Amino acid sequence: MKILGTLLGCSMAFSAFAQDISLRHDLDGKALDTLATLVLRFNDEQKGKARVLLQDARGIENRQVLPHLALLDPDDSMAFFGTRPRFRSLDDLMRKSGQKFSSAQFYPQVADAVDDASGHVQALPLGLSLPVLFVNRATLRSAGLDPEQSVKTWWDLQALAGKIYDHGSKCPLTTARFAWIHSENVSTQAGEAMVGKLGKLDKVLANSMVNVKHLALLASWQKSNYFHYSGPGREGNRRFLSGECAMLTGESSLYADAKRAGIDVAVSPLPYYDDVYAPRPNDVLPDGAGLWVLAGHDKNEYQLAARFVAFLMRPEVQKIWVHATSFLPMTAGAVTALRDSDIPAALLDAAEKRLSVSQKGSTRANHGLIRDKLHEYLGEEVVFVWDNGRAAKEALDNTVRRVNEAIATPATAVPVSPR
Repeated sequence: MKILGTLLGCSMAFSAFAQDISLRHDLDGKALDTLATLVLRFNDEQKGKARVLLQDARGIENRQVLPHLALLDPDDSMAFFGTRPRFRSLDDLMRKSGQKFSSAQFYPQVADAVDDASGHVQALPLGLSLPVLFVNRATLRSAGLDPEQSVKTWWDLQALAGKIYDHGSKCPLTTARFAWIHSENVSTQAGEAMVGKLGKLDKVLANSMVNVKHLALLASWQKSNYFHYSGPGREGNRRFLSGECAMLTGESSLYADAKRAGIDVAVSPLPYYDDVYAPRPNDVLPDGAGLWVLAGHDKNEYQLAARFVAFLMRPEVQKIWVHATSFLPMTAGAVTALRDSDIPAALLDAAEKRLSVSQKGSTRANHGLIRDKLHEYLGEEVVFVWDNGRAAKEALDNTVRRVNEAIATPATAVPVSPR
């Protein structure tokens, strides 16, 4: 708290001509403490001539007064800003500020999570995770179940959720970040593209056979009380961390919070379908929060923002951040720096191997209008599946229709209502 007070309250310690930029976030706990420490370290290096100031997005009175930087998942733009603002490409910022910067600095899978269709990095991938399955071992033990049993496929997970429910749990399974985990990653593991071309136009492909099959399965679990939908974002995290739900499909970085909460947690790879042609269980998509640059500020402010990004990319700084937060390392230098930490070498080897896989031929939905609309409309349509018994295929067909209508004429598109 002393560090936060230093960052947020002691403006008089700086001269009147000090250059300030703001960084908006919604972190708490260890992640916030670590970010505050790193920001204070960076500010000290500026020797009173410039500083980064932290803003908690939850305490902003006028959200439409935009910061210079924001650490967020673009899905959270409305909560952060009350609108969907324009972002500036990080590639462009760093190049015009004279900072050495290239997508080649990042692991291929990390760059793929934040680049555009042309390979230009849009944001600093500071808060990425992999999709995983969390299991509360204590809940399984209290139900007389083997806490170490293997869960590889969605069918395995169904069987385990049923056993947990039969032993009295009211919430065997919930999820966070529904669209990313239960649409994008399900497609990728089955070798299905999320985005394709219709003539010269991009189109979203979120209603393939495996997507329909998966949503229908989840709907059957919901009716059987095996699965409880908590919302489109990270609402499910609280239910797992409180012990209310026995299992969670969510972001790997939640592991640090689960351990701090005293949960005896097991982490397994995201389940997959073994009854599709040539399944790719390991082809999961890193995703999460990036450090995004807001458009509309002046050159001097952007120069400071670029220096701050370069600071965050130092291997020794990444080491501090990754060790404290459990987010994915961005670069090989970060993993090298982490080798002398208490993180098991086998875990670092696995992360390096996974993140080094070439992203050539990736068909994930890049950040931008397509992905924004996919997440928004899928979040709206699945509510009808849970609450009104709408067929999975109809919900996904509606999602695809609405997204493709919205992106066909982005300059004149208006919100498309559910039907």
